Amino acid sequence: MTHPRTQNKDAYTLILEAIDLGVYKPGDRLVESDLADRFGVSRTPIREALQRLETQSLLTRDGRSLIVASLDHNQLAELYAVRSELEGLAARLAARHATQEEVRVLQEMVSDDRALIGDANGLARANRRFHKMIHLASHNRFLVQQLDMVHRSMALMATTSLAAEGRGEVALQEHQAIVTAIKARNEDAAYDALKRHISKAFETRLKLSADR
Repeated sequence: MTHPRTQNKDAYTLILEAIDLGVYKPGDRLVESDLADRFGVSRTPIREALQRLETQSLLTRDGRSLIVASLDHNQLAELYAVRSELEGLAARLAARHATQEEVRVLQEMVSDDRALIGDANGLARANRRFHKMIHLASHNRFLVQQLDMVHRSMALMATTSLAAEGRGEVALQEHQAIVTAIKARNEDAAYDALKRHISKAFETRLKLSADR
């Protein structure tokens, strides 16, 4: 069956979104013909997209098959270390450059997302939107590009840290602290608040991994 909303999206984006949404999880095998049928595109762009995803280490080889990659403990730690610094920089630059409209949108996101507490998947989608808005509010295209790469790799995590009991409410409190600092144009506070937020998310993910 053709995937909905495939118009105006290339094969790479469609496959990446499916991984991000958990349609394909770490360890799942991706087959050209199945993907072509699912997304309603020919096999040539699917093949090119799979090659691109393999080059970016989002897919890996298992014999002749391509499977969705997974992250080991060290890779996870490396990813969070890079994410923490880049996200902190984005918050610092947002405190410096964000427009009043962007700040209002960030505040509205935090307020609206409270209705999603208890819905881990909904909160995860809202969390991605919130962080993306901070990236854009930094008004630094090169930083946004690097953060896009980091967040593509985040899709390789089978579960969201927001699934942990109580994490959703605490995460929104952390989001509020970030927005408050950005609104106050306090660059150091924005940087610190976002880095603390990422650190807590990493701690939560480590605990989830240990429990499994």
